[in-house]
This record gives sequence, structure tokens and C-alpha cells, in this order.
Amino acid sequence: MNKQLIDRYGRIHDYLRISVTDRCNLRCVYCMPKEGMSFEPDHRILSYEEITEIVKVLAKLGVRKIRLTGGEPLVRKQLDRLVAMLAAIPGIEDIALTTNGIYLASFADALKSAGLTRVNISLDSLKPDRFAMITRGGDLKRVLAGIEASRKAGLAPIKLNVVLMKGINDDEVESFLRMTVDEPLHVRFIEYMPIGKQGQGWKGEYLPLAHVWDTCKRTGLRYDACREAFGNGPAQYYRLEGAAGTFGLIHPVSDHFCETCNRLRLTADGNIKPCLFWSDEFNVRRHIGDAAAIESLFFRALDLKPESHEMALALSGERMSRVPTARTMSQIGG
Repeated sequence: MNKQLIDRYGRIHDYLRISVTDRCNLRCVYCMPKEGMSFEPDHRILSYEEITEIVKVLAKLGVRKIRLTGGEPLVRKQLDRLVAMLAAIPGIEDIALTTNGIYLASFADALKSAGLTRVNISLDSLKPDRFAMITRGGDLKRVLAGIEASRKAGLAPIKLNVVLMKGINDDEVESFLRMTVDEPLHVRFIEYMPIGKQGQGWKGEYLPLAHVWDTCKRTGLRYDACREAFGNGPAQYYRLEGAAGTFGLIHPVSDHFCETCNRLRLTADGNIKPCLFWSDEFNVRRHIGDAAAIESLFFRALDLKPESHEMALALSGERMSRVPTARTMSQIGG
């Protein structure tokens, strides 16, 4: 390997998040509006062959880890075929999936057989009615079945993503923490982020993750920091005394982790996003068939990647240095 994807701040990028669709079978309150979403027509979505060609170029530049996202990636037909295609690329060592879990019980075995390594499952409430409200119609039982199917299939680690929202699910922190005691589950609490056309409304539901520590103190739950790494992301991990699993904190707003960012994003319609928050995008689809041009565009995108996002400024209402993205989380891929 002669080249690496290193930006001007010295950050090595070995991780690519690939959105395979902007469509979803749910309408989670922090991800997309209840109505009025317009989705890309099929002909504008990258094919599996196009995705594979891009990843082949990036693997030669040091990308080792892939995450498939959406929308909901499991609404895309034969996703296991894409997993197998990516797993066959020399240099790709880890393929993960982020999913809402609704369809996971039906596909866990096939995905594992194709080469999927592990899975992240969105789970913002353990109360059926509240879960249905947050997801606008989701069935909690199906997600719990997906978690069990993933465990039986041998996908590990299994991470549960919890977007913590003030006045909505902040009273469930203890319940989520206790899920990690008997099973090797890794619960990750994530701060609500100002992504997409949300105006200022998100501020009322934003909650710093200090709330997790407050809950531990109030309930007498004791924990220690973990030295192990449980994936490629920015979470700081901890373990309750005697627990089989862990819990992690991802706080992009109150304590950003940009100095260690190792990821780039590829949207379902073929755009490179150097940073989740900013509007900068570079269309790579038009270069399919020209490996040198694909490589050059990724380096160009990386060269323009800023030192940090400024979500904390968005929270405080201060002036930002760039234009935030107008895309929703489902359109970007998270």
C-alpha cells in the first residue's frame, strides 16, 4: 500500500460508512419527518456493483472497516449479496450493519454467512407504547427478536444504540444499563444531534450524557472504565460491576471526538461526505469505471475535511464557520 487516506490534521481514515438506501420502514422522530419525505428513485441509488468498485479502490488506500447503513439497509433486497461482495475484497477486515432491527430476525443467519461481522441495533425505548411513538409505528417485539437472532447467528459484539432525549426516554437509563448485566450486550447512549432540517426544536429534547452518570449515582450502580475496544466508533465504554456487557457514551455535542475521527461517508446516491454535520459533498458516481478518478476525488474530499464539526455552537446559537447539512440523518446514513 503506497498511499493512505490521511487528512491535513494527521487523521488516518480506515473506515467507510456506506448508505445503501435512503428509504426506511420507520419514521423515527430524530431521523426523518412523519410525512413529506421524498426518496431517491431506484436509478439514482448506487448499485451493489458500483459500491463494490468504490470499496476496491479504497481498500488499496487502507480502508479496512465498512459499515452498511441507511435509511434502513434491510429494506434493500439481497443485502447479503453485497456483504459477500465486500467481504471478498482483499484488505476488508470488518463489515458491520446499523439497523432498526425490525427485519433482522429474518436475515441474521444469511448476513453472518455472507461475511457480516457485527450489528448495531437502534433501540430507543424498552416500553412498547413509547417505542411505537418514537419510531412512529415500530414493534418492539420484532426488534428484541432481531437481537436474539443476531446472538444465535454469532454476530458479535451486538450494540444497542439509544438516542437519549429529554422528557421522552431519559427515565429508562437504568433499565438499559441493567440489560448489560446478564447478556453480553453493549448499550451506547448517544446525544441528540442537530442533523437536517430540524430548526431549533431539537434543543428542547437535547440532553447531555452526564445524565447517565447522574442515574448511576442515584441508583447506586457501580461501574469501571473498560480498556477493551468494542468497534470502530467514538464511544467511551464502561462496565457495571460483574456485568457481561458494557455501556458506552457517544457525546458529539457536549464533548466532540473530532480529533480522532477515522471515517468517511458514502451516501446512497453516490456522494462522499467528509463530515456528517457539514453540507460538503463530492459526487463519486460519475467516476465509476475510473479507479484513478475515484481515488483522486476521495483525496480531494479529505483535503477539505474540517478539523471539527461545530454542533456545540448549534446548541448555543453561536455563528458557525460553515453551512450545516440540510439532509436528514436517513438521507446521509448517519
